[in-house]
Amino acid sequence: MPKKRAKKETLPVLASAASRPALPAIPAIPAIPEGVSLPADPVRRYLAEIRGFPRLTREEEHDLAVRVREHGDRDAAARLATSNLRLVVQIAMDYRRSYLNMLDLIQEGNIGLLQGIKKYDPYRGVPFSAYAGYWIRAYLLKYLLDHWSLVRVGTTNARRKLFYNLKREQERLRSLGITAGTKLLARNLDADEQDVIEVSQALKGRDVSIDAPVGRPGSDDDRFVWETMAAGGDAPDEQVARAEMQSILKEKIAEFAKTLKEKERYILETRLVAEEPATLQEIGDHYGTTREAVRQMESKLVARLKEYLKSEIKDLRRFEVKSE
Repeated sequence: MPKKRAKKETLPVLASAASRPALPAIPAIPAIPEGVSLPADPVRRYLAEIRGFPRLTREEEHDLAVRVREHGDRDAAARLATSNLRLVVQIAMDYRRSYLNMLDLIQEGNIGLLQGIKKYDPYRGVPFSAYAGYWIRAYLLKYLLDHWSLVRVGTTNARRKLFYNLKREQERLRSLGITAGTKLLARNLDADEQDVIEVSQALKGRDVSIDAPVGRPGSDDDRFVWETMAAGGDAPDEQVARAEMQSILKEKIAEFAKTLKEKERYILETRLVAEEPATLQEIGDHYGTTREAVRQMESKLVARLKEYLKSEIKDLRRFEVKSE
C-alpha cells in the first residue's frame, strides 16, 4: 500500500464560476423499467433517477480516489460523483427552509462535491463522504449568502460567521431565559454590534419591490411602497429655517469683521470662517510672530465673536464657533 503523503491539505476556498472544477463524464442513467413512470415533481424525479447509481464500499471509494489523485482518471471521478449524488441531496435538505428552489441547492451542492473530488487525498485516512460533505456544505452556504437577498449580506468573513450562527445563538440565549440583545450577541459571537443589527434585519425581512401596492385597490389607502417610505434628511421647513439662519449668521459676522483690526480680521477670515482653515503656525509666519501669540489672539477673538452674536441673534443653538 502506498505511503501516506505528508502534504498538508488547505481549507476550502470557494472557486469562482470561471475556475470551478470541470464536470467529469457522467455515466448514463440506468434505464427505467418498463411500466414504471417517473414522478411529475422535478425533485422527486431527480431522486428517482439518481437511485439507479450504485453505492460504493469504503474500499471502492478509496481505489477510485487513488486513480483520480494519481492519474486524473475522469471515469473514476465520475463514479465517485454519481455514487454520492444522494449525499448532496441529503445535505441540501437541511437548507430547504432557507431557499425555496431545491434543485438550485442540489446543483450548487453537486459543484461542491466535484470540488471535493478534486481536492481529496485518499492517503490521509479520512472517509471520502465526510470530506466531500465539508465541501458540499461550504458551497451551499456560500450560495445561500449570495442569493438570500438582492442586498448582499455576507460581504465580509465576520458577516458570514454571523449569518451562520446568529439564529442559533439567539435560540440558545432564549432557552436560558436571557434576552438576546445586540450587545450580548456581538460579545458572544465576537462581532461588531452594527454587523449584528444589519444581519439580523436582513434575516428577518425579505426583499420587497418599491412598486408593490399597499392597501386595497381603489381605496383611500391605495398606494405604492415608495410612497410610504420616509425621506432622508431634514424636513423641508427645517431646511428653509437653517438656510435663513445661516444667511443671518453670515451677515452678522461680516458686520463684526468691520469692527476688527487688520490682524484680527485676518485670523477671522483665514481661520475661523474659512472652509480650509489656516494653521496657527501659518498665521504666525505671516505676521512674524509665534504660534502661541496667535492662539491667544484667536481665543480672545472667539470670545468677542460669541458675545457679539449673542447680542445680535436670539437663537444660536444650531451654530457654534470652534477653535483648534
